[in-house]
Amino acid sequence: MTYAVYTLGCKVNQYETQALETMLRERGFLPAEREADVIIVNTCAVTAESGRKSRQAIRRMRALHPGALTVVCGCYSQLEPEDVSALGADILFGSGDKHALADAIEMALPARSVDDPFRRRVFEPLPSGAVSGRTRAMLKIQDGCDNFCTYCVIPYTRGRVRSMPLEEVAAQAAALGERRFAEIVITGIEIASYGKDLPGKPDLADAVLAAAQAAPKARIRLGSLEPTVVTDSFCARLAGAGNVCPHFHLSLQSGCDDTLRRMNRKYDTAAFLAVCGRLRAAFPGCALTADLICGFPGESEEDFTATLAFLEKCGFYSVHAFPYSVRPGTKAADMPGQLSRAEKEERVRRAGEVIGRLRQAYLEGCVGRTLAVLFETDRTGHGENYCPVRIRGKAMRGQVENVLIAGVEDQTLLGDVTNPPE
Repeated sequence: MTYAVYTLGCKVNQYETQALETMLRERGFLPAEREADVIIVNTCAVTAESGRKSRQAIRRMRALHPGALTVVCGCYSQLEPEDVSALGADILFGSGDKHALADAIEMALPARSVDDPFRRRVFEPLPSGAVSGRTRAMLKIQDGCDNFCTYCVIPYTRGRVRSMPLEEVAAQAAALGERRFAEIVITGIEIASYGKDLPGKPDLADAVLAAAQAAPKARIRLGSLEPTVVTDSFCARLAGAGNVCPHFHLSLQSGCDDTLRRMNRKYDTAAFLAVCGRLRAAFPGCALTADLICGFPGESEEDFTATLAFLEKCGFYSVHAFPYSVRPGTKAADMPGQLSRAEKEERVRRAGEVIGRLRQAYLEGCVGRTLAVLFETDRTGHGENYCPVRIRGKAMRGQVENVLIAGVEDQTLLGDVTNPPE
């Protein structure tokens, strides 16, 4: 039996797809070279646009692989199972129970399993690692979210916070280290809440240190972070590990305090700016990246201007800016002051101009530095700060090499390999 897979959305979805592929290969399935016997679409529902793209992907995959068993899972199928069923899903699962999903595919029987995510109480362990040919591995340590931001539907698709026990974090990281992955990406739906459901209440720093110590030759990269977890102690502990990457992706969403309150975020701009300072003090030269929602309901021109100024003040390396998308079922969908699509897209464009300048400034600040680069090809890779790097000579794919940065071209750092890192 052969399969073809299409994944939408976040790194957690990517991780869960990879885990599902691992389980299918263990059952004798092979990736399809042409038409597949089974098609799998792992969907996303974080925005209304994500839902549209999920429906589009299901239709496209069915057209490319006529007659294939159609499998749909993920957050959109969790939220809108009837819509997904109408699109022709033979096997329909939500955002959980990937082991049962692999069993259903193996039996190749029509099946449907969409549970109540708020009844989930235990973290579902899945195979960690990466699909064949990848140079870095993902390790999912947490699922669910308790934040209930007014724009977000994810708590309703993923349920409450569930965490992988510390000993399992260490065991899976050690196994990835033994498989010689040069980088392990710690991921989850909301990793800042890691451990709140576990006995003894270990925190995210405990989990990161457990992974870092279990795989000392791998570098550890963090997924998206809520700024509330970034305390002085958090920064000091991670800096002391020695193998945590100096790249931190912070969930900002807005640089205006009034907008942050309407979003039900748990910080203000002053607290966020202090977080940036703490990270830079503990990891000099680190790259800070963020997410930004443009055109949230009620966001005035003055609010957005304040946000642009705040981006400059934070000095991000990069920001993912996207227009606010109405998600039915969230509080923000019913808020007054909804902006037009044209207004939101114009704000994304203006944010992009600021972000481009910030990115160029950070890259130019890397000239003269030596970065440890993990190469995805013979000539290109990413530094520990996650900046793209290209060299003039050749390196070993999948290896980490020290590169002296000599310049910037097309938003990519240019350099030459120096002595290999210890």
